[in-house]
Amino acid sequence: MEISKVKKALIEQKNMNLSGSLYHKTQIDFAYNTNHIEGSTITSDETASIYDTGTILTSSDKIIVLKDATEIKNHFTLFKYMLDTIEEQLSEDMIKKFHFILKDGTLTDSEKEWFNVGEYKKRKNFVGNITTTLPSEVKKDMKDLLKWYNSLTKKRIEDIIEFHVLFEKIHPFQDGNGRVGRMIMFRECLFNDIMPFYIEDRNKEFYIRGIKEYQINNQRGYLIDTCLNSQDNYEKMVNYFLGEDN
Repeated sequence: MEISKVKKALIEQKNMNLSGSLYHKTQIDFAYNTNHIEGSTITSDETASIYDTGTILTSSDKIIVLKDATEIKNHFTLFKYMLDTIEEQLSEDMIKKFHFILKDGTLTDSEKEWFNVGEYKKRKNFVGNITTTLPSEVKKDMKDLLKWYNSLTKKRIEDIIEFHVLFEKIHPFQDGNGRVGRMIMFRECLFNDIMPFYIEDRNKEFYIRGIKEYQINNQRGYLIDTCLNSQDNYEKMVNYFLGEDN
């Protein structure tokens, strides 16, 4: 299927706020999966409820973590913004805006001055056992990363995955790097006429292992295979909503 058809459908359905559409399904599934990978307590049904009604239907004995619910809602807004700016080249300002939208109003994060919502980190961080870029070096490393990436004339899915690995190695923000990075992957696939995808929570362990193997041992196959599997799954969803029978 031509990716221009997918992009057009997502944009049109966003503008219509069309229920029961590819856009509707993508919003809910993407937000649930990408946040659940990061430990969100919000279930798939609760994610759908937040999107459809702005409320959370849950069991009487469950405590809702406000930060988790806010980040689900913010991810919906982020996906809209991503589509609104889909014709623009990826830039530092756009990536910072992604982070601001995701983390805005998350109380314990956004109220801390040092957390620096929408700006690069002020304190050292790490992911797993991998050392990330020092705060003083983030701006330079991000400029270098984007200079390399935007110099590629014909971007392949392998290039987008490599950008993701390098972005996560920099870990430019205090928190939210994984979700911002996965939104960039979806966006850049759509921007470069490649079938987009999001990582499913059920593939979390394969995804994490893939990034580690890529970063530490330069073994790229694990992560690429995981991304291609997720891409196949999203293509099935696309075909269901936009196939010839529709």
